[in-house]
Amino acid sequence: MIKIADIRKEYRLKKLNRENAQDDAMQQFDLWWKEALGSEIVEVNAMTLATASADGLPAARIVLLKGYHAKGFQFYTNYNSFKGQQLQENPRACLVFFWKELERQVRITGVVEKLSEKDSDAYYQSRPAGSRVGAWASPQSEVIESSRWLEERAAELEKKYAQTEIPRPPHWGGYLVKPVTIEFWQGRPNRLHDRLLYTLRDDGKWLIEKLAP
Repeated sequence: MIKIADIRKEYRLKKLNRENAQDDAMQQFDLWWKEALGSEIVEVNAMTLATASADGLPAARIVLLKGYHAKGFQFYTNYNSFKGQQLQENPRACLVFFWKELERQVRITGVVEKLSEKDSDAYYQSRPAGSRVGAWASPQSEVIESSRWLEERAAELEKKYAQTEIPRPPHWGGYLVKPVTIEFWQGRPNRLHDRLLYTLRDDGKWLIEKLAP
């Protein structure tokens, strides 16, 4: 049996230097994102979302990136879920992408705000019908009696909305993570990894610093 401590991989695919990095963190993310898309990574938009309650209790889970632009990163969920409750108490979060095929990580810390109802409506209506029903059926993060109960609830809702448009639940919608720092990590041999930390300054420009691995 392989010992956990003996599991390791040597990274050597690419380098990340200040000289070949973009001045703007979102432009650098866009560059890496396009490379990740071209690498046929399974669920390339999967990211760890870490939140914390007002008293500092941390929690993390995998969610899916559903958009990004100059102001930040978007995802959607149930506002009444555990993560939604934590974001209500403490509107800050950390996102982490790990693209192992490229030996890369991106870590984003920032403040969080809800997207507009218009944006949430538009994305909700783009989802498959089953996913729209699921948003109504699931009291996310609450204790339920069984999977059968959930399936029966979903079946009832499918009948209810069989001939009409499924509206967006008021407890479901999007968030925008507005970055304060973004760290780009490139795996390198001998654990001498390349790390660049972008920190947003008051003038809207990014301070770029190289970190020790």
